[in-house]
Amino acid sequence: MHIHILGICGTFMGSLALLARELGHTVTGSDANVYPPMSTQLENAGVTIEQGYLVEHLQPAPDLVVVGNAMKRGMDVIEYMLDTGLRYTSGPQFLSEQVLQSRHVIAVAGTHGKTTTTTMLAWILHYAGIDTGFLIGGVPLVDTADAHLQQVFAHSSYLGADKIDNDDSANTGYFVIEADEYDSAFFDKRSKFVHYRPRTAILNNLEFDHADIFADLEAIQTQFHHMVRMIPSTGKIIMPTATASLEETLAKGVWTPVWRTAVLDAAAHNTYVTDNTYATDNTHAKDKHVKDSSDWQAELISADGGQFAVSFAADIADKEATGVVDWSMSGIHNVNNALVAVAAAYNIGVSVKTACAALSAFAGIKRRMELIGDVNDILVFDDFAHHPTAITTTLDGAKKKLADRRLWAIIEPRSNTMKMGIHQDSLAQSATLADHTLWYEPTGLEWGLKEVINNATIANPDISSQQVLSSVEDIITHICTYAKAGDAIVIMSNGGFEGIHQRLLTALANS
Repeated sequence: MHIHILGICGTFMGSLALLARELGHTVTGSDANVYPPMSTQLENAGVTIEQGYLVEHLQPAPDLVVVGNAMKRGMDVIEYMLDTGLRYTSGPQFLSEQVLQSRHVIAVAGTHGKTTTTTMLAWILHYAGIDTGFLIGGVPLVDTADAHLQQVFAHSSYLGADKIDNDDSANTGYFVIEADEYDSAFFDKRSKFVHYRPRTAILNNLEFDHADIFADLEAIQTQFHHMVRMIPSTGKIIMPTATASLEETLAKGVWTPVWRTAVLDAAAHNTYVTDNTYATDNTHAKDKHVKDSSDWQAELISADGGQFAVSFAADIADKEATGVVDWSMSGIHNVNNALVAVAAAYNIGVSVKTACAALSAFAGIKRRMELIGDVNDILVFDDFAHHPTAITTTLDGAKKKLADRRLWAIIEPRSNTMKMGIHQDSLAQSATLADHTLWYEPTGLEWGLKEVINNATIANPDISSQQVLSSVEDIITHICTYAKAGDAIVIMSNGGFEGIHQRLLTALANS
């Protein structure tokens, strides 16, 4: 079957295209924004990508059009598709019908950390010898001599093995998926994850985002509730403890056992909770008993999260239910991501010790604090952060891991929610951990970023060294002028950012 995907370079649709190829289909696609790493991955897999959304791309007619959620009524290609009666479906519906119906689906949902957690969990399961299918909204980094892991994680999706009939013990029939709350298509406004019908669900966190489709946090909670309603009583829900927005969601109805997790810092007598603060006995009285109320715990060994111990309270006497992770990742948010992944793996039979060993060999994924260059002892990282909370947690991890370096943040407010100005009041505060911050204000932004940052620095003396520049060229010039050996630069955007990454590396090398 010939499948044409509209919006093929999106993280979800690109991964879906690879699965369709693995199923034996001929796959083509088109997109308005073709940029690495997804475009490179697709081209290497033999998928033909057309630039732009042109009617000619549907001529001759494919057998099926998979429509991305960026497509809207009024676009020539959509009107042509409808007028000519071409068969069409949404990406989540295609995935559900073609792959997920026969699988034990493990869905990873939440405002932040979906991609990272999904990748961690898939990595753990394959490390443990379970031939798990997966779809990740990003491209894994692979740093291992293991040929199987190299092959499986060469792309952002993998079909894996179907369940073998009459063999309950076989390590087959699992599928790990990044469960996005964004809507499915112009003709299906339900969240993508409603199609997945998970048996195991990780609910990592829940904040207001995607203001272009959700009116408020409650509207997102309703969609999460719709997914929770489908999880069987023999399944499992895994989530951080003391997360008010998630507890409110479960209060709408839950029919599935729940495991709660907590990240502890024993040295500082702190408990990390998902509002990105530490709860102590002297503050946040409601969180005093977080440790006691959690089923799973990760205790920090190093402050940056580079080392931590994992334990499952129900089996604490079992040495196989404890383990230590010693990895290259950093940040408390990644410790939490790792903890829920370990719990989900344990739920289907992987020991804690094995899961921790797998994570110790985990290299991460592209665009999540990915080191992309070291020019004259100036480190340059690429990160996908595009929400104030993600900016804060990313910089917190970077500051702790790179404590001996001066930290620069370069941030593009690119997401639809950012462009609408929904989070503008928290932007300056989110970047305070950086020593210097450069904000990019593109042409056509509907609100004044420069005014917002300037007003924030006036109102709060703790917010300083933040500037707003209106071109990538100006940002590069500024960095080349003021950055020096021993600095670290974190570029944060959920898009291509006008190719700033390579342009900056080239400019630094020539300066």
